Amino acid sequence: MSNMMADPAAIRRMVAVFGFSGFAGALAGRALDPLMGELSAEFVVPVEQVALLASAFTLPYALVQPILGPVGDAFGKRRVVALCIGLLAVMLVACALAPGLDELFFARVAAGLAAGGIFPLILALFGDTVPMDQRQVAMSRFLAFAIMGQLAGGAVSGAVAPLIGWRGVMWLCALAAGFSFLVLLWDVRGRPSTARLAGPPSLAEVLRRYRTILRSPLARPLYGGVFLEGMFVFGCFPFLAAILGPDGHGTLRAGIAVACFGVGGFGYTLLAPFLLRRIGQARMMRLAGLMVLLGMAAVGTLPPNPAAAGGLLVGLGFFMLHNSIQVRVTEVAPGARGSAVALHAFCYFLGQAVGPALYGALLPPLGAAFALAAGGLGVLLISLWLSHSPGTPRSS
Repeated sequence: MSNMMADPAAIRRMVAVFGFSGFAGALAGRALDPLMGELSAEFVVPVEQVALLASAFTLPYALVQPILGPVGDAFGKRRVVALCIGLLAVMLVACALAPGLDELFFARVAAGLAAGGIFPLILALFGDTVPMDQRQVAMSRFLAFAIMGQLAGGAVSGAVAPLIGWRGVMWLCALAAGFSFLVLLWDVRGRPSTARLAGPPSLAEVLRRYRTILRSPLARPLYGGVFLEGMFVFGCFPFLAAILGPDGHGTLRAGIAVACFGVGGFGYTLLAPFLLRRIGQARMMRLAGLMVLLGMAAVGTLPPNPAAAGGLLVGLGFFMLHNSIQVRVTEVAPGARGSAVALHAFCYFLGQAVGPALYGALLPPLGAAFALAAGGLGVLLISLWLSHSPGTPRSS
C-alpha cells in the first residue's frame, strides 16, 4: 500500500502515540475489578450484583466490534479511534460522578461501547501502515502498553483506592483517556487522512463485506482459532480461586496466577524480536501452544501448586500465539482491515464469554487437573493447526 512506512523511527512514534490509547482503554476495563467490595459497601448491594459492572463494560465492548470496524474503514481509522478515546474519557467522568449504582452501570455500558473502537482499529492501522516484516514486532510493542494498562487496572487501582476511593480511580482513568485523546490530536496535525472507502456503508454493504471476509481461506482458521483460544484460556479464570483454594488461600493464589499471566504477556513483548528472528512465526506458535499446555497443567495440579509459574507460562505462551494470529488477521482483507480485525475481536470475546460454561461443565466430572490439561491440549492443537494453515510464512 502507498502509505506503508518502513522508517523505524516513524514506527516507534506510531507505537508510542497509539500505545497511550491502548493503555487507557485497558486501564478503564480493569480498574474497578479489585474494588467490588468497596462498591458493594457504598451502594449497600451484594457483591454479586456489583460484579455485573465488569460485564457492563466487556459485553458492549465485544458486541460493538462488528459495527465499529466498517465505520473505521468508511470514515478513517485514526478519526474513529480519536473519537472513541474522547468519548471514553467523557464516559469515565460520568462514572466518577455517578450518584448511584444504576447510573454507574449505564455509564460503564457507554464506556465499553466507546472503548470497543480503540484496540481493533489500532491493530488495523498497523496493518495499513507497517510493512509485514516489521509488523509483528511493532504490534507486540503496542500490546505491551495494553498489558501494562491491564496490570495497572488490577494492581494500582487496588493500591490507591484506599487513598482516593473508587471515584478517584475513575478520575485517574478519565485523565489517562483524556491525555491519550490530546496525544492523538497532536499527532494528527498536518497528517493526511488514511485511505477510506467511499461514503458511509449501508447494512447490505457491511453484510456483503463480512461474507466476503468469511469466505477467505485465510480467515476461517484464524477466526475459529481465536474463538477457541479465548474459550480455552480465559474460560477457567472465574474458577481459579476455587481450584487453587482448598486450604482457604484460593483468592490470593488466583490473584498471583492472573498477575503472572500479565507478566508473561509483557515478557513476550520483550522477547518477540528475538523469537521471530531465531525461530520464526510458525515455530513460535507451536512453542506457544506447548507452553500453554504445560502452564495450565501446572495450575491444575493438586496443592501446593505452582500457580505463579503456571500463570507465567500460560501468559507467555498465550500472547505469543495470540499476537501471531492478530498479525495474520491484518492481511485477511487489506481493503477492509477495520472490518476484518473487528470480526476477529468479536470472535475472541465471544470465546471468552462461552469459556466459563465449558469449564463449568468439565470441572465436576473431570476435576481441575484433567479439565485444565484438556484446555491446554486444546490450545496446543490450535497452535499446530494454525501454524500449518494458509497465510503462515513459509520461511517459518
